[in-house]
Amino acid sequence: MPIDQAQLEDFRRSLEADDYHLDVALAGDAATARIVAGPDACAECLVPKDLMRNMLAPMLGVDAERIELTYPVEVHTSPGP
Repeated sequence: MPIDQAQLEDFRRSLEADDYHLDVALAGDAATARIVAGPDACAECLVPKDLMRNMLAPMLGVDAERIELTYPVEVHTSPGP
């Protein structure tokens, strides 16, 4: 399945509104996605990684489990107290 460029660009713009930037690379049936924070980024504005993978999967045309995702800091990765 090909990348949905229009949807991906819309998603990038929504991240940029919170000063985040998305870089993606495809390799066969897998993808690498990296989100970089700018100086004005909202630390609480990123969703948990599993949710982000599920959002990116249809745009990238790969299964969510095949997306290697890197956040600027590891947020929302452990359960709260």
